[in-house]
Amino acid sequence: MPVSNDGPGSNDGPGSNDRPGSNDTLIGRWVHSYEEDHDGVSVFRRGDFPFPPARGRRGVEFGADGAFVEWAIGRGDASEARPGRWEPVDDPGAIARADAAGTALRVVRVERDRLEAVVGSGP
Repeated sequence: MPVSNDGPGSNDGPGSNDRPGSNDTLIGRWVHSYEEDHDGVSVFRRGDFPFPPARGRRGVEFGADGAFVEWAIGRGDASEARPGRWEPVDDPGAIARADAAGTALRVVRVERDRLEAVVGSGP
C-alpha cells in the first residue's frame, strides 16, 4: 500500500504510526533485507525482523520532520550515517535524497513491517 501524501509531519501523536499506508508508517529506521530484493526493488524491514547473519546491512531512516539518514556500510562493517531530506510525492509514495552521496530513494510500497523502494543516484 503506498504512503499517503499528508506530509512528513502529519501524525496524530505518539503511537499513531500503526496505520498501514500512511506517512506515519514510514517514520523510523529500516534495515535492508537484501535476500528479499526483487525486480530492481530493494526491500527493507524493521530492526526487530529475524534477519539471517550478514557482515553488515545498510539501512534508511525517515524522521517525522523530513530528516532522512542513509545508513551505509562503512569501515569494519560499522554503520555510517549520510544525512539528507525526504518528502512525500504524488503516487506512489515518498522520495528521499542523502546529501553527501547523492543517493536517491523512491518508496514504492510501505507496510508496518516492510518497505519497498527503488534506490539509485540522483542530483
